[in-house]
Amino acid sequence: MISAKTIWTDRERYLGEATSRHAIVMDTATEKTANTPMELVLIALCGCTASDVVGILRKKREPFTHLEVHAEGERAEGYPAVYTAIKLVYRVSGKVSPKAMEDAVRLSKEKYCSVSAMLEKTAKITVEIEYS
Repeated sequence: MISAKTIWTDRERYLGEATSRHAIVMDTATEKTANTPMELVLIALCGCTASDVVGILRKKREPFTHLEVHAEGERAEGYPAVYTAIKLVYRVSGKVSPKAMEDAVRLSKEKYCSVSAMLEKTAKITVEIEYS
């Protein structure tokens, strides 16, 4: 089981901590000093799918040298302002076979990424792959 807690620290800042005992600061003020909770959702999505893709490419022995995953999200009008559309852009470097990369991204989205699976309940997630 995973547990988490958030403690209000001051102004509109909060300190979040989970089972791993690592802490993260969040801010909901207009002039932010940290990421908002909704920004952290996109960061979690990027991290989840990136770790899947790296693991799959390593297993296939693909010689990648760099991977970045960027996310842009659109939110619903009004509350709750859930994500309704998310675009993921994967930027990969090295001599990676396009088929291997496409397979890794597809497997992450369709099978492995728990964050993606949850977000797809409200958001259409599209992907793009860039090679360099």
